[in-house]
Amino acid sequence: MPKKTSSGKSGALAKRYPCYLANRPIQPNADLEVLDKYSGKVATRTAFVDAKTVDQAIAAAFAAREAMAAFTPDRRRDVLEHCVRRFGERAEELALALCIEAGKPIHDARGEVTRLIDTFRIAAAEATRIEGETVELQISQRTRGYRGMVKRVPIGVCSFITPFNFPLNLVAHKVAPAIAAGCPFVLKPAAKTPVGALIIGEVLAETDLPEGAFSILACSNEDAAALTEDDRIALLSFTGGLVGWDLKARAGRKQVTLELGGNAACIVDADPGLPLDDVVERLVFGAYYQSGQSCISVQHILAHRDVYEPLRRKLKARVGKLVMGDPRDENTFIGPVIDEAAARRIEGWVEAARKGGAKRLAGGPREGNMLPATLMEHVPAGSDLYRQEVFGPVACLQAFDDFDAALDTVNASDFGLQAGVFTARLDHAMRAWDRLEVGGVVVGDVPSFRVDNMPYGGVKQSGLGREGVKYAIEDMTEPRLLVIRDAPR
Repeated sequence: MPKKTSSGKSGALAKRYPCYLANRPIQPNADLEVLDKYSGKVATRTAFVDAKTVDQAIAAAFAAREAMAAFTPDRRRDVLEHCVRRFGERAEELALALCIEAGKPIHDARGEVTRLIDTFRIAAAEATRIEGETVELQISQRTRGYRGMVKRVPIGVCSFITPFNFPLNLVAHKVAPAIAAGCPFVLKPAAKTPVGALIIGEVLAETDLPEGAFSILACSNEDAAALTEDDRIALLSFTGGLVGWDLKARAGRKQVTLELGGNAACIVDADPGLPLDDVVERLVFGAYYQSGQSCISVQHILAHRDVYEPLRRKLKARVGKLVMGDPRDENTFIGPVIDEAAARRIEGWVEAARKGGAKRLAGGPREGNMLPATLMEHVPAGSDLYRQEVFGPVACLQAFDDFDAALDTVNASDFGLQAGVFTARLDHAMRAWDRLEVGGVVVGDVPSFRVDNMPYGGVKQSGLGREGVKYAIEDMTEPRLLVIRDAPR
């Protein structure tokens, strides 16, 4: 496969980044300022396109459907493996981009780059595993002599809309399966964090994907309306807030997958099956990594009364030691949230809960968009901090006496993405799996655990459909039946 020379430079952001229209970089302007989320200063600029450009991207993708379907599985695999190789070569550059544009602590940023690479590697392997089946049609005298076979074919043009919190891996979970499936796509990354997606576009532009196979465009939500409404698009995949339900209502006949967040709970049973210190370390990671800006961040910790007090004491001490500061610093665990408006909202929810009787065990005052790791208890069940997705470095601690009652508490949420259970009892683990109304139950760890080949998604307000490379490929392909009648003998 011929490769173009990349202009990416390791160790620093470029002064400006182009968008990608039909595989090619375009720089009609540099209107989008991308802020360093820690300093608040402009870190770089990217092109910011209009509705006409979005329409051109959709038209190019629609025209590329046949070429992408004919782009053989081995060539799709080669494109994905090229991406794996190039992302590895540019890993520190990608991590720095995350650190700057998302405020993600550098150790978390490097972890996300690893997951980006994993996701493309998994997709490369799956590209040559999209198989069909034979269907036995001879089920009665009427159908004797008929044979059935099914193959999976690309669904067509896909549109992708991704959020700010995982600017690389949430893009990867849409882009990599689309390439493996043979689907052209148009991607709108979050305007607050477009750089990671545009670097992915730069690497894709080095490959021999058919013309029109991909476009990556930073634009306003208004100018992106066609990505939801245009009938040339066969599938819309959206990750973000509850506005996703409105997008689904506007999407018409196209297939829609939504991942809309959660307020994940983790149950700590009377015998958690691990030393309490180990449980605390995992809870702290799950609640506060990348400042809690994860859909499966631990928001609720339900601890059995037998372990509540020692767990409370250990959590309070551990949370109080988390280092908040510059995300470039290797010792920083808590970096900034995405902007000051988000920080003010979170602060307001905490203060409202305190006025309602909640107690703050750890935490402190906000500094701009910096919020110390906060641990609360006795949070009122009707408060925003309890009911909504906090999407920040806050966890709520409560006690329970009966395991089934704890399951009921988890199920009372409007969300249902993932849940965690620390228990030594197999019957409790299986009961949680049977009863919890969530997309995934993680036993022996926090709900924040995710591997990029597993089915991932939720129920209720958390969305519909599943991510995970293999499962996304299934959504992006559809069965095509062949029926053959044997010639009479």
